[in-house]
Amino acid sequence: MLAIETKDLTKRYKDKTAVNGINLKINQGELFALLGTNGAGKTTTIKMLSTLIIPTDGQIKINGSDIEKDRQKIKKILNVSPQETAIAPNLSVKENLEFMAGVYQIRNKKEKTDELIKSFNLDQVLNQKAKTLSGGWQRKVSIAISLINEPEILFLDEPTLGLDVIARKELWSVIEKLKGKVTIILTTHYMEEAEHLSDRIGIMAKGNLIATGTSRELIEKTGAENFEDAFVKIATGGEL
Repeated sequence: MLAIETKDLTKRYKDKTAVNGINLKINQGELFALLGTNGAGKTTTIKMLSTLIIPTDGQIKINGSDIEKDRQKIKKILNVSPQETAIAPNLSVKENLEFMAGVYQIRNKKEKTDELIKSFNLDQVLNQKAKTLSGGWQRKVSIAISLINEPEILFLDEPTLGLDVIARKELWSVIEKLKGKVTIILTTHYMEEAEHLSDRIGIMAKGNLIATGTSRELIEKTGAENFEDAFVKIATGGEL
């Protein structure tokens, strides 16, 4: 079954077309990376898919439900881990988890927070204030919080931006454990990250979805030596 399907999805702002009639299919349990240079339209696309903004034209279906007709129902099965770390700086890690469990009115609050603490190995930082954590730990906590409501679809916006190599690899391990359990839509500027983590990749340019496939398929399609070169060739429409 498809987790996400769009038909002619379009977003216009006055005279500017940010997203130009894209057709996209993402399977349940898939990790789909959406890539593009700045201004390509990926952020606008993610905002439409996650119900934050309303399309100008076109259709979005989430798990078979139309986003226009069933917006409130769909919101309950989505969550977003934004680029800006979404944690309260003056609360401890434990307090952050408990607070968000209360916001989402999680019935088995202790059981759910204990599960996330174990899954993300948060025991060692549990009583630290969030603002004292390293960037890597803050991102882990942010992603853990986005899973508190057990979403079926999770949007990860630049999850490892600004992290050092070790912290990035640790977070990759966390994300890999989610694959197959949650449908993940990932945005990143790190080509190695997209290649390593994703089942499939979509590349946008000037509001258009211009290529989809596995990293291997996109490399073969362009005749490039590696995925970064394939991305550049596709995104610019030029020669390497």
